[in-house]
Amino acid sequence: MTAKVTLQDVERVAELAHLELAPEEAPRMVGDLNAILDYVAELNELDTTGVEPLAQVSELESAERASVLRADVQLPSLDRGAVMAAAPETDQVFFKVPKVIER
Repeated sequence: MTAKVTLQDVERVAELAHLELAPEEAPRMVGDLNAILDYVAELNELDTTGVEPLAQVSELESAERASVLRADVQLPSLDRGAVMAAAPETDQVFFKVPKVIER
């Protein structure tokens, strides 16, 4: 059985995301989200026996395309002192940025 999204769920998520929904938008959102959950439940009913899981879609691409991707190797990071010296404002450990969300 699929969990259903309620109007209260939509209102709470909108509040947490700082979204202002018009009164007519919330009920439509409930319907849309429940339709998505129903579709996911339908997909979960498919028999996937023998289907190899993928870490990412690029695994499906040809070997030629894979050779274009860079090697996944660890490289040294930027020097903290040089980066902090170029920052407009810092405490020498973190960047200081202006507050952008009021609550």
